[in-house]
Amino acid sequence: MVRGEGPRKLRGMGEFWPVPDVLAHLAGRWRVERAVRDLAGGGEGRFTGTTVFTALDGGGLLHEESGTFTWQGVARPAGRTLRFLPGPGPGRADVRFADGRPFHELDLTTGRYVADHPCAADLYRGEFTVRDADHWRTVWRVGGPAKDLVLTTDYAREGATR
Repeated sequence: MVRGEGPRKLRGMGEFWPVPDVLAHLAGRWRVERAVRDLAGGGEGRFTGTTVFTALDGGGLLHEESGTFTWQGVARPAGRTLRFLPGPGPGRADVRFADGRPFHELDLTTGRYVADHPCAADLYRGEFTVRDADHWRTVWRVGGPAKDLVLTTDYAREGATR
């Protein structure tokens, strides 16, 4: 789908924005707002900051996130780094942690994707949805003996209107 075309519906699941080239789509700067809920303990937190996707030598993108994480009223600097490597097609990527360990696959060709990442005894299940050319969301549900969390992150391309 080229920029400027509208979203489409998928099997009654709502409207999603298909992404034919995930790395080209993500490249650049994004404003980030993340809500974190601890379902077991009732705690809530919020992250606000920026994610920058820059080109990696040899292909792919370096994802660098930085900002402030506030948990139960205490604010701290926070950040993370991921690598989005080319997948088997342009709409797909292989997402890895900064040290190269696999995190999850990503396929945004339909504008929606669900990924799983086992972490020790816990399971991270992420749903990725693209709303339009300048807005996308991830919702990670983390469940297991150590964690019971929901992390909802909204991304808006810098310069885009809400």
